[in-house]
Amino acid sequence: MKQKFHIITSTCVPLPLENVDTDQIIPARFLKATTREEKFFGDNLFRDWRYNPDGSLNARFVLNDPTYGGQILVAGKNFGSGSSREHAAWAIAGYGFRVVVSSFFADIHKNNELNNFVLPVVVSEGFLKELFDSIYADPKTEVEVNLPEQTITNKATGKSERFEINAYKKHCLMNGLDDIDFLVQNKDKIEAYEAKQK
Repeated sequence: MKQKFHIITSTCVPLPLENVDTDQIIPARFLKATTREEKFFGDNLFRDWRYNPDGSLNARFVLNDPTYGGQILVAGKNFGSGSSREHAAWAIAGYGFRVVVSSFFADIHKNNELNNFVLPVVVSEGFLKELFDSIYADPKTEVEVNLPEQTITNKATGKSERFEINAYKKHCLMNGLDDIDFLVQNKDKIEAYEAKQK
């Protein structure tokens, strides 16, 4: 059982770059790990942007800027393109993000996020721009993501948008279930169905 997801209200980390691919999210050299060690992947999220070649912190990168923080990453259009590596979603979750907001996600990465209890929220280009503007005007700007109602609200402006999510994934997030948990929870129904087929 994972942490249940209902309503999250948080400040945001802005990453207004378009076409951020999975190799930028977690570089290929970290893919040798086959188990999901959250701290390891979280520590290496955006590794080549967060750190200089000598291993020191890149003070200009947003994750190293104490001005910004929170459980919501606000990203530019076409987030998660490139290879299908699930490690990218592991890194996002391992860092502590519960929500990623963008105007477009690569499909495989979007599903990988959902499978790792990170909610990808697709918004319009206009809403995304306004969100970036609000965050830069006041880094303490909060955003409310309401999964039951499927709405995202910019608390600085009061504007909201509705987002789409697969009904099964919504159920799993709200109940803290991964695919295995869901099957175990429905074991009796599955066994009854199989018995009926015999």
